[in-house]
Amino acid sequence: MSTPHPETLALHAGWRADPATTAVAVPIYQATSFQFNSTQHAANLFALAELGNIYTRLGNPTTDVLEKRVAALEGGVAALAVASGQAASAFAVQNLARTGDNIVSSTDLYGGTWNLFNNTLKDQGIEVRFVDPSDPEAFARATDDRTRAYYAETLPNPKLRVFPIAEVAAIGRRFGIPLIVDNTAAPILVRPLEHGAAVVVYSLTKYLGGHGTSIGGIIVDGGNFDWEAYAARQPALNTPDPSYHGAVWTQAVKPIGPVAYIIKARTTLLRDLGAALSPFNAFLFLQGIETVTLRIRAHSENALAVANFLKERKEVTRVIHPSTTTGQDAEWTRKYLPRGQGGLVGFELAGGADAGRRFIDSLKLLYHVANIGDARSLAIHPASTTHSQLTGEEQAATGVSPGYVRLSVGIEHIDDILDDIAQALDAAGG
Repeated sequence: MSTPHPETLALHAGWRADPATTAVAVPIYQATSFQFNSTQHAANLFALAELGNIYTRLGNPTTDVLEKRVAALEGGVAALAVASGQAASAFAVQNLARTGDNIVSSTDLYGGTWNLFNNTLKDQGIEVRFVDPSDPEAFARATDDRTRAYYAETLPNPKLRVFPIAEVAAIGRRFGIPLIVDNTAAPILVRPLEHGAAVVVYSLTKYLGGHGTSIGGIIVDGGNFDWEAYAARQPALNTPDPSYHGAVWTQAVKPIGPVAYIIKARTTLLRDLGAALSPFNAFLFLQGIETVTLRIRAHSENALAVANFLKERKEVTRVIHPSTTTGQDAEWTRKYLPRGQGGLVGFELAGGADAGRRFIDSLKLLYHVANIGDARSLAIHPASTTHSQLTGEEQAATGVSPGYVRLSVGIEHIDDILDDIAQALDAAGG
C-alpha cells in the first residue's frame, strides 16, 4: 500500500482498534500507573531495553496514539506530547542547549516565545541570538562553537512572513546544527521535515485541536539528523547524561531507532519538569485532528477572502497576509504554501491604538480571545494583550504596532464573517 494521504493519516495513524474490547475509538486511559509483568519487565522499561507504559507523567496509551498520529502527519519517527505549546518550545531548546550555550532564532516569533527566549532562557544561562530571516545567511553569521540549534516559525504570528525553511536548514547542516520549526499556524499546509528541518513543534491548542477546549503541545523528531556525526557540536546527546545513569543518548537508543532526541526529551525533561499532557486532553486533540485537513482548507479560503476584502477598506492602511507579500517573501510563499496560506490575517488601522480598540469592542460575531486556530473566528489587539509585556522596540521587531489587529479566521460562512468585520471597521473609523 502506498503512503496514506494526510486526510487518511488524520483518521487512522497510530491506531486500529482496542485489543481488549475491539473499540474503534481511542479509549481515554485515565490512569496514573501501569502494572509491570515482572521485576525484569520493570527493569527493562526503566533501562530502555524495551518501551512501554510506566507512569503517565512519562507516557500514556491515549497520549501515545496522539504522538504516533502527529508524527505520521509530519513524516517524523516519533513525538512527545506535553502540557502546552510553550512547554514544547522550551523543551525543544532545553533538550540541546545547556548553560553557556546559545541558539539562533528568527526575530519573527509569537510574543510568548519571544519572552521565553529573551528572558526566561536567558535566566537559565541559554543565550538566544535573534536574526532577520529575510537573510538566511544571518543565521550563519550569528553561529559560534556554542550554538546548538536554529529556531523559527513557519508562518510567524503576527508577521505572517513565510520562513525560508530549506535555506536555513541547509546552512545549519553545514555546522551540525538542527533547525527547529514551530509549525503551529500551518499544519497540513507545510511539512517542515520535508524541507530539511530536524524537529517540529506545535501548540496542539491551535489548529490541530481546533475547538478551543484544551491546552497542549507536541514535539516531533524527524529522525533525519545525524546527531552522532556532530558529537562536539551536540554534547547533550553525545556525552554521558548524569540524570539517566550516564546514558549517551545516541548510543543508548540505537536498538530502538534514530530517536535519540525525543527519547532524551521524554526521559529527562518530561520526567524532571513534569509538563505532562492529560490523557483526557490527548483524547480531545485526537478528535480535532480527525478533521484538521478539512478545517485548514476552509480557514485558508476564508482568510484569503478576508484579506482581499480588507485591501479595499479606507480604514485599513496595510493588510498582513502571505498573499500580500512581494519579492523574495512572495517567492517563499509560493514555495512553501502552495496548498493554502493559513487562517491568520493582520491589518493596520489608520487610527492607531484607539481605532484598534474600537474595532475589537464593536465585533459581534468574532470572539475577542487570546488564541488562534479555533473553528470559530477570533480577533485580538496584540499591543495591549499578547505582546504587552514587550517593549515598543521588541513589539516592532515581532511585527506589532499600536494599530495592528490580528484575526484568526474561522470556518463560518464567509458572508457572515465579512459582515461583522465591515460593521466593526465602520465603528473603528468613526
